[in-house]
Amino acid sequence: MDMKLSIIVPVYNVEKYLAECVDSLLSQTLGDFEVILVDDGSSDGSGAIADRYAREYPEQVRCVHVENGGQGRARNLAIELARGDYIGFIDSDDWIDPDMYRKLYDAAELEGKKIAVCDWLAVFPDGKETVLPARYSENLMAFAGSACNKIFLRSLIGEIRFPEKMWYEDFYFSAMLLMKAGDAAYVREPLYKYRQSPSSTMRNNNARKNLDILSVMDMLEGYMRMHGHQDDFDYLVLNHVLLDAINRVTRQSAADRDEVIKVLRDYAREKIPDLRHCRMYRKESRNRRLLMLLNYRGLQELSRFALDVRHRLSKGEGAG
Repeated sequence: MDMKLSIIVPVYNVEKYLAECVDSLLSQTLGDFEVILVDDGSSDGSGAIADRYAREYPEQVRCVHVENGGQGRARNLAIELARGDYIGFIDSDDWIDPDMYRKLYDAAELEGKKIAVCDWLAVFPDGKETVLPARYSENLMAFAGSACNKIFLRSLIGEIRFPEKMWYEDFYFSAMLLMKAGDAAYVREPLYKYRQSPSSTMRNNNARKNLDILSVMDMLEGYMRMHGHQDDFDYLVLNHVLLDAINRVTRQSAADRDEVIKVLRDYAREKIPDLRHCRMYRKESRNRRLLMLLNYRGLQELSRFALDVRHRLSKGEGAG
C-alpha cells in the first residue's frame, strides 16, 4: 500500500543519538508515512534500539539488519523497500522539526515539484546554533549536496542510486535528480537539525577521502555534457572542488594534505583552463571569485585567512 512518504535512516553505531532521531520522525505532523531503519552492521546497541522502535510502532517503523556496507548501500537497500510517493533521508545522529516533512510535502504538491528542499540548523557541541541556507545562489545546482534536507518523488528516482563505499554519495544522488527534475520547491526554514561532529564526513582529518569528489564529478560529467548541462558542471567544479573541497582540506593537518590539494587544484584547472573567462565564474559574487582565484593559483592559505577574517568580522557585527 502506497503512502505519502518513506523516511530512510541508515544506522551505524549511534546508540547515543538514535532515539532522539527516531522520536523526531515519529512526531511528524505529516501523517501517513513510514520509517525504514537500516542497521548497517552496528557493533553497539543501535540495532537493539532500532528493533525496539519496530516492535513498539509496527505500523510506522520497519527495521532491517544488514552486514556493514556503508551509508550508500544501506540507503539503496531501503529505496527498494520504500512504499511512499516521496522518499526522504535522515542521518541517524541528526533530528528534525516536527513540521519538516509536512512543509516539504505541501510545498512540493502545491508547486507541482518533484523535489522539495529546506534550510539547515547547524547545532554545535557547545549548544550554539547557526542557520545554513540550502541555497547560496540562484543556480539549481546550489541545492546539490546532502539528500537529508530534501524529499524526492519516488518515480523521479527511478534507477538512480547512491554510489557505494565512497564519500559525496549524496552529492551525486542529489545532483542527478535535480537535473532530472529541472526545479525544486524551496522552504526557507531551518527544519533539519544538523549535529556538528568532528568525526563527520565533512569535518574529519582524512584528507585523501576528499578526492572522492573527483570520482563523483567524473560520474556526473558524461551525463551533464550529453544533456546540455555544461554550465552546471562548471558550477559544481568551481563550488565543490575549487572552493569547498580545497578549503576543507586546507584546514586539515593530515600528512598528505598538500598533495591532495594539488590533485584537487589540477582537476579544476583541467576542467576550467581559463578561469577568468568562465561564464559561471563571472556570475559568482566578488568575494567568492576572490577565494576561487586564490585556490586556483595555489594560494589556498590566503583563501583560508580571508575566510577566517570574514567569519570573525561577521561574529563581531552580530555581537554589536
